[in-house]
Amino acid sequence: MKTTMNFVKSFAASTFAVALFISSSVSAADGGKAKATTLKVNASKSELTWVGKKVTGEHTGKISLKEGTMILDGAKFTGGKLVADLTTITCTDLTDKSYNEKLIGHLKSDDFFGVEKYPTATFVITKATAKSAGLYDVTGDLTIKGITKPVTLPVTVTSTSTGAQATGKLVVDRSKYDIKYNSKSFFDGLGDKMIHDDFTIDFKLVAAK
Repeated sequence: MKTTMNFVKSFAASTFAVALFISSSVSAADGGKAKATTLKVNASKSELTWVGKKVTGEHTGKISLKEGTMILDGAKFTGGKLVADLTTITCTDLTDKSYNEKLIGHLKSDDFFGVEKYPTATFVITKATAKSAGLYDVTGDLTIKGITKPVTLPVTVTSTSTGAQATGKLVVDRSKYDIKYNSKSFFDGLGDKMIHDDFTIDFKLVAAK
């Protein structure tokens, strides 16, 4: 009986040691890092605000987010994807209904975003480099009108009780996406009809686990 008990104790000790070794090996293999977590962006709580400028002034408006994700490795922001619904473009500075509708119709036309053929724009993060607490240089592939180009921008990410938030400003050079209307990159002598190539999108993303 004593011999049997000793065998059982020895077997149990050996099993525990093997399990501990395997656990340690797994931890060492992944560097002890927390598992990456994909958060879903809440489209209804997130905001995309655009600003387009011309020689004689500027226009502002909103675009709805269709869907999105943010990826966190522990507390570190590492990636994600955003899909904007370009069919939802609005103008917030023109109070005259007729002018407002005319501008939105033009922005949706082939002169600009061609939303009938290209209803969405996407941004897929390929790299996020931490610069300081919560601040990242983010590089990703931006696709508009079926054309994909890399862009880099600063993004601030903060943790919340339910997930995370991200804010930043994306500067887009429309000439790189075949948006030629009244662009000095394609036409000379536009005078005060010239529309600047760069437009901006300020964003606030709210994501939850």
